Amino acid sequence: MAMATSPHSLLLQNPNTQFLKNPKIPFTTIPMTSTRLTTTTITLNPNKAISVKCSATSTHIQDRPPAQPQSQDRVFNFAAGPANLPENVLLKAQSELYNWRGSGMSVMEMSHRGKEFLSIIQKAEADLRTLLNIPPEYSVLFLQGGATTQFAAIPLNLCKPDDKVDYVVTGSWGDKAFKEAQKYSQPKVIWSGKSEKYTKIPAFEELEQSPDAKYLHICANETIHGVEFKTYPTPKNGLLIADMSSNFCSKPVDVSKFGIIYAGAQKNVGPSGVTVVIIRKDLIGNAQEITPVMLDFKIHDENKSLYNTPPCYGIYMCGLVFEDLLEQGGLGEIEKNNKRKADLLYNAIDESKGFYRCPVEKSVRSLMNVPFTLEKSELEAEFVKEAAKEKMVQLKGHRSVGGMRASIYNAMPLAGVEKLVAFMKDFQAKHA
Repeated sequence: MAMATSPHSLLLQNPNTQFLKNPKIPFTTIPMTSTRLTTTTITLNPNKAISVKCSATSTHIQDRPPAQPQSQDRVFNFAAGPANLPENVLLKAQSELYNWRGSGMSVMEMSHRGKEFLSIIQKAEADLRTLLNIPPEYSVLFLQGGATTQFAAIPLNLCKPDDKVDYVVTGSWGDKAFKEAQKYSQPKVIWSGKSEKYTKIPAFEELEQSPDAKYLHICANETIHGVEFKTYPTPKNGLLIADMSSNFCSKPVDVSKFGIIYAGAQKNVGPSGVTVVIIRKDLIGNAQEITPVMLDFKIHDENKSLYNTPPCYGIYMCGLVFEDLLEQGGLGEIEKNNKRKADLLYNAIDESKGFYRCPVEKSVRSLMNVPFTLEKSELEAEFVKEAAKEKMVQLKGHRSVGGMRASIYNAMPLAGVEKLVAFMKDFQAKHA
């Protein structure tokens, strides 16, 4: 699908559009009456005539675009977030951008209380409930502020200022959540991996839980350090809370084992700007008096995530991703794909005879974020630079830990990991 490269180019994809006006050039009418999806690239140059190139396909504008191999003009994006999205989802969004399903407007222009957007958010919730088999006694909220805002919202909604809560800290995000909870409750770190540079997860039977803790908080997958819970601890009072931002919808999860699951969307299910909160309904309605209205779960639950204007377009994109995950066979199939990619990359690291190294204990290595270093650390900058030349980007590790990191979320195709592994082997052959 060709697009004009001029900064003055526009891509029109609505077959009912009859003309384009630009005050800087003479008025021109361009009829487009085909019933097929017509991609019309109109290059505007105030000094020249308008040039028009059209191409048509038999795909109806409302159909889901077929899965396609990686486009020649796209890179393999290994960023930790915002991360890559499925290409067919991007193409679907592109086809609906100008005129959403005959509504005459873009999703970005809709009233969040209008029937069109209500149908979008309701379907997104229904599909997410199907994907995760969310029980009816749980509410699903689409919020703003990122998972970081939930670091405060959770103790504010579940605790009194003097209540004790337990935190297992397996990385930077768990540590940030603990520090925020100190403002609104009495949190205790019952285990921390900091002394071992966050490379492992504790044995659950060794956890010394506080007998009167209101909840136990974990970060299910640490994006920076690449540590992932494969199973989950059982709190003494039965209330487990998990930040699942970086492995949300990457595998099946028994939601009934959690009081709250929360996740920023920008890793696996959408663009930045949406935070999903799945909360057991009996936990709603006990917020501290000082809780800001925008952090009160009761307000958002009663208003079905529409108390104020939500991140409408982001929710729409999440809905397209949920559709796509269901069409791929659900989260069981997604997990198989993710394991295949992760095994390929970890095997390349482990079989490099020390040229590449992953510091994480093998039993808890993340399927989503793969950190690794080079035996010769002085080559790491060159590795990142040379990989970028091969259209593999965002491989530099987080600034707090250095090295490299390949984030291989749901939307990273197997071909991307295969290309990275081939590059790693070539790079080793040149520099070993």
